[in-house]
Amino acid sequence: MEEKNEAYRMPLIGDKAPSFTAKTTQGEISFPDDYKGKWVILFSHPADFTPVCTTEFMTFASMHEDFKALNCELIGLSIDSIYAHIAWLRTIKEKIVFKGMKNIEVNFPVIEDLKMEVAKAFGMLQLNASTTQAVRAVFIMDPESKVRAILYYPLSNGRNMDEIMRLLVAMQKSDAEKIATPANWRPGDDVIIPPPGSCGMAKDRVEKEEEGKYCLDWFMCFRKEKK
Repeated sequence: MEEKNEAYRMPLIGDKAPSFTAKTTQGEISFPDDYKGKWVILFSHPADFTPVCTTEFMTFASMHEDFKALNCELIGLSIDSIYAHIAWLRTIKEKIVFKGMKNIEVNFPVIEDLKMEVAKAFGMLQLNASTTQAVRAVFIMDPESKVRAILYYPLSNGRNMDEIMRLLVAMQKSDAEKIATPANWRPGDDVIIPPPGSCGMAKDRVEKEEEGKYCLDWFMCFRKEKK
């Protein structure tokens, strides 16, 4: 039992993401070597030719260029063959219309994971949900191939791709500007100045003049964003 649990252990936030080489709909890929200097969103789906997964792939594909503009690459995965992937993606392009999206071509790689090697490495198989299907997992890795965010959804419910992009933008902004973002933050909203590490620093921080800064208390200061 211990060996089985270890095989399904997921990497945690801050961990180096597991490396892998895999056959995909876009040819063989090697992570992280092929993605140096880029953010990566690796997401799993339970199975090809299923309705929820189809809506997710169409939505991700429609936003693919927007993710690339943020220096982020998408990688899909399910425990299906490359031939099933290709047939499903062809069906999506040729037949499926959803929320005004049609003729959608999925150009990001979709991993064939028949031996479940990548799914197990990322803890995408959860035994109480299914032993043969990956749950709806999302792993966001930074340009250093570290895991920065993890999202899990049940088999029955589709993901919110706008939220995934919002989170990516928030993390990139936090890295670049050494700030944090409050609840429901959207690009253009005010951001949080990280709290101080001592009482003396707290007093200095509240009193220190900074452009656009305002404090609600000693531990809670914001910076106005330029609209």
